[in-house]
Amino acid sequence: MGLQPLEFSECYLDSPWFRESVRAHEAELEKTNKFIKELLKDGKSLIAATKSLSAAQRKFAHSLRDFRFEFIGDAETDDERCIDAALHEFSNFLKNLEEQREIMALSVTETLIKPLERFRKEHLGAVKDEKKKFDKETEKNYSLLDKHLNMSARKKEAQLLEADILVEQNRKHFYELSLEYVCKLQEIQERKKFEFVEPVLSFFQGMFTFYHQGYELAKDFNHYKMALQINIQNTRNRFEGTRSEVEELMNKIKLNPQEHKRANQFSMEGYLYVQEKRPAPFGSSWVKHYCMYKKETKKFTMIPFEHRSGGKLGELEVLLLKYCTKRNTDTIDRRFCFDMEAVDRPGMPMTLQAFSEEDRNLWFEALDGKESAFLSLNRANKKKEGCAQLDKTGFTVIRKCISAVETRGIDDQGLYRVVGVSSKVQRLLNLLIDAKTCNEVDLENSKEWEVKTITSAMKQYLRSLPEPLMTYELHRDFIMPAKSGSPESRVNAIHVLIHKLPEKNKEMLGILVKHLANVSDHAKKNLMTVANLGVVFGPTLMRPQEETVAALMDLKFQNIVVEILIENHDKIFQSLPDATFPEPISVSVSPPNAPPRQSRRQGQRTKRPVAVYNHCLELDDNDSFNLPKECTPTGSTDSLSSQSPTTAAPNSPPDGQKNHLISDSGDTGDWATPLSSESHSSMVSWTNMQSSAAPTSVAPSLSPFSFASPGKETDRPAGSVVSRKARAVYPCEAEHSSELSFQTGAVFEDVHFSREPGWLEGTLNGKRGLIPQNYVQFL
Repeated sequence: MGLQPLEFSECYLDSPWFRESVRAHEAELEKTNKFIKELLKDGKSLIAATKSLSAAQRKFAHSLRDFRFEFIGDAETDDERCIDAALHEFSNFLKNLEEQREIMALSVTETLIKPLERFRKEHLGAVKDEKKKFDKETEKNYSLLDKHLNMSARKKEAQLLEADILVEQNRKHFYELSLEYVCKLQEIQERKKFEFVEPVLSFFQGMFTFYHQGYELAKDFNHYKMALQINIQNTRNRFEGTRSEVEELMNKIKLNPQEHKRANQFSMEGYLYVQEKRPAPFGSSWVKHYCMYKKETKKFTMIPFEHRSGGKLGELEVLLLKYCTKRNTDTIDRRFCFDMEAVDRPGMPMTLQAFSEEDRNLWFEALDGKESAFLSLNRANKKKEGCAQLDKTGFTVIRKCISAVETRGIDDQGLYRVVGVSSKVQRLLNLLIDAKTCNEVDLENSKEWEVKTITSAMKQYLRSLPEPLMTYELHRDFIMPAKSGSPESRVNAIHVLIHKLPEKNKEMLGILVKHLANVSDHAKKNLMTVANLGVVFGPTLMRPQEETVAALMDLKFQNIVVEILIENHDKIFQSLPDATFPEPISVSVSPPNAPPRQSRRQGQRTKRPVAVYNHCLELDDNDSFNLPKECTPTGSTDSLSSQSPTTAAPNSPPDGQKNHLISDSGDTGDWATPLSSESHSSMVSWTNMQSSAAPTSVAPSLSPFSFASPGKETDRPAGSVVSRKARAVYPCEAEHSSELSFQTGAVFEDVHFSREPGWLEGTLNGKRGLIPQNYVQFL
């Protein structure tokens, strides 16, 4: 049962039961006061803990932001770059979260602490003051009453009357005070229900707001999280593939270290102990040196180095070899020694000690000018002696395997990742590469051969080729686009390189990649995504000529190249598009906005690989007549000659707003060769064109070998280049360091065609760089 209500009428009687009820109300308010006091203390501790947590979280975020991953090699994959940036993203996420936590901590102070302190002070404190006053008046009232009742009846009537009046006044005042106190007690009992709970509700609202903000942050973070999980999985898959290759190389080197020595500029190198003679009676000492010898120049280089002294390098010394002789143990009390005399030190032979007899023989042979046994082993020429070849049989083998896989096991989980039994795989291979039995093997209908056996046999066949499908020669060229540039530039670069492959290699690769694209289309069932296929076929289709750890670190980029091939097989394996060559463009009215950047056919901007940008930018004017293969993709130029010529508008005034390059004969000339005397008739001329709309930029798509003055035919020799001025008609933001950024109206000096199709070279504010043709108007 709750507290008894305090009746005002009870204040006159001031009965014991009334006093019990007042004390019960007072005890409840005291309990409330203590509870709020403790709650305020806990609330302040909560705020302090929140601030400590926020500080710790911020410190953790700073630690994440400041850490940087180091990578092995000269470049990272896109997945690795995303992983590197992940710590910074995590740091930003925590930073945003802690900003919301700080807002919550401030709201706790404003919405919980201060209102409760105010309620405790203004209301509960006021009741305490009223209680003190009530107790004091109670004591005064009953003391006066006792004194009045003890007064003698014999006193004068006037004195008694005066005492009666005084007692009555005091009783009336006490009664009024009692009424006010009772009212205050009941008021505060009712007020505390909302004055106390409302701040607590606000506190929880602040907490819910914080958690909701965290939920929103997590929701926004979810897309990045999913993408990062894919990046991590791709990197893990590539790591597994690279690790197996590295372990295989390590085991090979364990079995035969000499065979796997890296070829370099030195005929021999390694550690030798060099005898340093000292004055008597100190004798001599032997100091370890790292020595290198180049037999072409007979230069012998020594660097003192001691592992146990912290690995400090000594001073390098280079000597010119005169001769070298072996030392027998009867002339020196050490094994594996030989003497060497340098031209720089006539009559002062040095004694050197190798680590073993074999090591001494290798040094001696190298210093004597003879080719060491292990150096004559060129791993590039040690190709596998298997029977796999890119001949008619080879194409038959691959087509049979692909047909069987697509017929029987295109939806098998782990297709190409699950390997077959090696003995069965080898037996199938032997049957397939034998011309007599190849046609008899039925892979599509026979249950004798499992799908995993067929896929393993196909991979083994491709790995047994004398060189990989994508050739040793182009290996580095294929790797480079995967290390830099935009996705579009990577596809373009690999597209060009594919068409540099030998025809048989290109044909076989096209068949295989088309099949792999089909496999990836069934990834929901077979789980073989493009990334997984890249891990499987990266080492199969691409291999470095020299097996080293550094080369194996590029294995992940091989996988990326294969991924690009699979994802863009339709574009890459078609013949080289006309977009790789400049072609005429008809004049049309363009909208006032900048032109799109998608189509190279219209001279649009396309991001280029770093190497191509720099190569094209560094060429001087005279070089622009001999385009190298890197900047001019091989392919047919028939499309150029078959295009309709661009002609001038019939009613163009001489001072038209637009200039456009056309050919007098309607031909664009040969892009890849210098202009000959026969081609003078088709030299380029400038024709002024008029546009009724705003000036539009048209990309000149003719030969970059010469310019002509407006309205005149040019008879310049093939070796001349004329530079002009040009004005920007659209703003442009550079996408690469070799490009220029500019605003509308910028004037370029010394402008002429770049060797990069669709681009010009010019100078703006003293800086030279590349300019998109269709962003400028010639003056």
